[in-house]
Amino acid sequence: MRVVFAGTPAAAVPSLRAVLGSRHEVVGVLTRPDARAGRGRGLRPSPVRQVADEAGIPVATPRSLRGPEVAEQLRQWAPEACPVVAYGLLVPPELLALPEHGWVNLHFSLLPAWRGAAPVQHALRAGDDVSGAVTFRLEEGLDTGPVLGRLTETVRPRDTAGELLERLAEAGARLLVSTLDALEEGAVQPVPQPAEGVSLAPKVEVDDARVPWRRPAFAVDRLVRSCTPEPGAWTVLGPDRVKLGPVTPVDDGAPEVPDLEPGEITVGRRDVLVGTGSSPVRLGDVQAPGKRAMPATDWARGARLQPGATFDA
Repeated sequence: MRVVFAGTPAAAVPSLRAVLGSRHEVVGVLTRPDARAGRGRGLRPSPVRQVADEAGIPVATPRSLRGPEVAEQLRQWAPEACPVVAYGLLVPPELLALPEHGWVNLHFSLLPAWRGAAPVQHALRAGDDVSGAVTFRLEEGLDTGPVLGRLTETVRPRDTAGELLERLAEAGARLLVSTLDALEEGAVQPVPQPAEGVSLAPKVEVDDARVPWRRPAFAVDRLVRSCTPEPGAWTVLGPDRVKLGPVTPVDDGAPEVPDLEPGEITVGRRDVLVGTGSSPVRLGDVQAPGKRAMPATDWARGARLQPGATFDA
């Protein structure tokens, strides 16, 4: 089939590469405009655009899909299907019907669970044991379209959002290509999503990533892993905002576990523990303002913490 691929971040790259390597012809790519990034805040193309440019595929970077020029570009490309992975723009109704086989979205959850922009982060924060990916036909509702294919993926006990998303992106790329194959062959029957089991996964903002030290250790652990690497979990010590890598709950049945108030820090020879609403957690990497991320014990030595030092709870 002739296809137009729509996607933007690194998680969409395995899918674009998979479609480029399939029997389908990628005649164009839609992606978000170049954005400022890095220390110099220079303009950088999206990861999808970088791959498309390397492959010599025509690229369009509209800020909205509602302009007549976008519809005209799509008519010129004449796609039979539009695979979509984390594109970041809404597709207006007049464009949904343009390709014969529609817009085929790869979503990183087991719909109807976790509809929205951050399904992996919310699945980890909720403590889901199983995640997955789904291909479905886009319609006007938020991730409500009929399902074309799905796969499941076990959530590992220490998964971060970045690690789980990387596995889903690779497995989902194969699912997306097999869905396109099946559509071309007429070998797939769209299945409506059930009305029950719906949950929402809105974008995780920086304010959502503040560590709630008064919550139990398991909740602190889940929040930090769900925000790693983006937007990055953080806490406050005195005047400074400190970023945290994954933490590890300490077994509250283990001997010599100190009794700490929520946010209270204690520095040992080999680890740094912080109190929560239940048992303490062991810090992993810590990044102070203007510094690189480093092991918690190294950070604690440089920070010269006083007895009773406490993160804002």
